Amino acid sequence: DVQLQASGGGLVKAGESLRLSCVASGFTFVDYAIGWFRRAPGKGREAVSWINRRDGSYHYRDSVKGRFFISEDIAKNTVYLQMNSLKPEDTAVYYCAAGDHYDGRQWIGDEDWWGQGTLVTVSS
Repeated sequence: DVQLQASGGGLVKAGESLRLSCVASGFTFVDYAIGWFRRAPGKGREAVSWINRRDGSYHYRDSVKGRFFISEDIAKNTVYLQMNSLKPEDTAVYYCAAGDHYDGRQWIGDEDWWGQGTLVTVSS
């Protein structure tokens, strides 16, 4: 079974940092795109940052560029999201997901998997 175990959320003050981790299992980690998504209260899900394997590219939504950084440890099948200079508008449940390819709007291909979320709350 595919599993994506996200952790690292919590309550922080504006300006502080958090690092999210997602441990993947059940699929070949380096063969699939992987990334972070979030859903804020009362809003739709949005992509935050992802890594595509077709070209090895890293992507970020505009509102987090320069503050959030995605990285991975292939030996540990783990992807991270370092979140710096957090803002109250970053408050959301953050999800880890993987699939064939993410085009910025949707997963492309036959497979995509989602983990449980981890809550990030940023107070002002």
